[in-house]
Amino acid sequence: MLAADTPPAAAGGAPTDNREPENRLQVSIGQSSCAGRKPQNQDFHGAVEPAPPQLHLKGIALAMADGISSSPVSQVASETAVKTFLEDYYCTSEAWSVRSAASRVISATNAWLHSQTRQSRYRFERDRGYVCTFSALVLRGDTAHLFHIGDTRIYRLYRGALEQLTSDHRLWLSSQESYLSRALGAELYAEPDYRAVPLCEGQYFVLATDGVYEYLPAERLITLIDHHREDLDEAARAIVEAALDGGSDDNLSVQILRVDRVPVGEAAALRRRAEELPLPPPLRAGDILDGFRIEREIHAGSRSRTYLAMDPETETRLLLKIPSTELSGDPEYLERMLMEEWIARRVNSVHLLKAAPVQRQRHYLYTTSEYIEGRTLAQWLRDTPTRQLEQVRDIVEQVARGLLAMHRQEMLHRDLKPDNILIDRSGTVKIIDYGATRIGGLGQLAGASGDDQLQGTALYAAPEYFLGEAPTSASDLFSLGVLTYHLLSGRYPYGPDVPRARSRAAQRRLRYRSLQDDEHSEIPAWVDAALKKAVHPDPLKRQRELSEFLYDLRHPNRKFLSDQHPPLMERHPLAFWRGLALLQFIAILALLYQLHLLR
Repeated sequence: MLAADTPPAAAGGAPTDNREPENRLQVSIGQSSCAGRKPQNQDFHGAVEPAPPQLHLKGIALAMADGISSSPVSQVASETAVKTFLEDYYCTSEAWSVRSAASRVISATNAWLHSQTRQSRYRFERDRGYVCTFSALVLRGDTAHLFHIGDTRIYRLYRGALEQLTSDHRLWLSSQESYLSRALGAELYAEPDYRAVPLCEGQYFVLATDGVYEYLPAERLITLIDHHREDLDEAARAIVEAALDGGSDDNLSVQILRVDRVPVGEAAALRRRAEELPLPPPLRAGDILDGFRIEREIHAGSRSRTYLAMDPETETRLLLKIPSTELSGDPEYLERMLMEEWIARRVNSVHLLKAAPVQRQRHYLYTTSEYIEGRTLAQWLRDTPTRQLEQVRDIVEQVARGLLAMHRQEMLHRDLKPDNILIDRSGTVKIIDYGATRIGGLGQLAGASGDDQLQGTALYAAPEYFLGEAPTSASDLFSLGVLTYHLLSGRYPYGPDVPRARSRAAQRRLRYRSLQDDEHSEIPAWVDAALKKAVHPDPLKRQRELSEFLYDLRHPNRKFLSDQHPPLMERHPLAFWRGLALLQFIAILALLYQLHLLR
C-alpha cells in the first residue's frame, strides 16, 4: 500500500528520472504487502521521492507500520502513522535537521494516537487501542537517518552481508512468549530510537515486518534481492511469497531501497546551508529575496519584521516573517518561529492561517504565510463601538471552528486575543498567530512550544496557567469565553484579577462580573450564564467541549434559566452566614426566655 495524497513516490525499478545524471541522490525502490493468511492487512507502508529542491533539503522518505493483532483498530493506527509521517515531514522547516524534524512529527503522531485510545472504549486496554510499531528511513545527502519504535526492522545489505540496524522493542517472558515493550500510541510521550549511517552506492536498505523476517532466512532474502535486482518490486513480491511458503501466519510487508548515486560537493553544501541559514539583509520595497519581490514592510517589532512580497512564479502575494537581529542568537525563539510555519503547513481549516505554498530553495532564515487582506479583530472592535449579539456569535463560532481544527490535531492555541484574529474582506474570520501553540507529544523536545508556562496574553489566559498546571482544550475554551465577553461588553469577566490569583484559594475568591449588572445590557440572562460557565476558574466546571459552549450561546439552557436566581448563600455568602448567626442568636434568646418562665 502506498500512502495517498503525498508528493510523487517511487514504487520500484530504475530511478524515475531519465535525464542525464545530476549531482543528486538517486535510488530505486520496491515495495510489497499482503494480508497473508489473515482476513485483514494491518500493515501499512509508503515512500516519497520529491523533486529538487525538496530532494536536497528534505531527502527521500520511507515508512512502515505494523498493527497489533490484539487491537481491532490497529490498522487505522498503522495507516495514520505512515501517511502522517510522509505528509508532515515534508511540511517541517528546511532549517531543522532530519532528526529534529522527523522526531517532532513522530512524537506528535504518537500523542494523537494515544489521545484517540483515551477517547475510545479501549482507554483501559492499551493493547486494543490505536497502537502500532513504526519504522522510518530518511535519506538526505550522503546520510541515512533511521527512526524506530517497536519490532518492525530495518536492515542494511552491502556486499552480500545483511546487518540489522534496529533493535526490537520486545520483552521475552520465555522462549515462546513475548510482548512489545514499546509501540507508537501506547504512551503519551514516545521518542523513537535514532541512528544515522553513511551512504554509499550499491547499498540496500530493507524494511520488513515480523511476518517476513521471522519466516525467511537471511541467505534466502539476500538471494532473492540479488536475483531481482533489476526490478525491486518483483524482489519485494518474491520475498513476501517466500515468507508465506515458509509458514508465515501474519501480515507481510517489505520495502527495498537501493542507493544508485550519492551526491557530493554542491548538494552536501546545500544541506549544510539549510541548517545554518543566515538572516536576510535589510529589505526595502523592490528588493528581491530568494526570488520574492518585496512590496512593502507591514510590521516592524522588537521580535520580528513582516513584509508583503510577490511570488512572480505564481503571481500571488505572501507574507515573509524575518526574526529581528537582536534575536538572531536566541535558538529558542528561532525554533518557535520555525514551528509556527510547520503548524501553518499542517492545519487545514478556512479559519486558520496557512503557510504559503513555496517550492524553492532558501538561502536565508524566514517563514512564509498566505497574505490575507482584511483587518484584525482589535481593529474591528475600534471600528464597531456598538456590537450586536448576532455579530459576536458569528465571529466566535468561526474562531471556535478554527480552534476545533487545531484540537483535532492535538494542538492548543494558548494565545487567543483580538490581535491574533483577522477578518478578511468577505467576512471570514481566521486565527493568524501560532507563536504560543502547544503540540501534543512535543513537551519534552527543545524549542517545540511544548512547555506549559504562560505563552499568551495574561488577560485572556486561563487561571490554570498561573498555577503552573498543564493546559487542556478547556484552557482555550476559557480564552474564547473571555474573548466573547470582551466583544459583548468591552470589559473582562474578572477585570485584571486572574493574573494576580496565583493560588487555588485566590482563584476561589474570583467573582464573575455579570453582564446583567449593566443597566443598559440587552444580553439575555442565559447567554450571560453560558459565559459565566465558560470562564469558570475551575476547568472541570466549564463546558466539556467547544461545541457545547457554542450551543449554549444560541439555545437557552434550562439549567441556566433555573439558576438565574441562585440561593442567597451563592449570591452573598457573607450575608447568608451573618443572617444564620442572627437567627441562631434569636433562637437561643427565645430558649433562655422559656427556661426563665418555667422557673
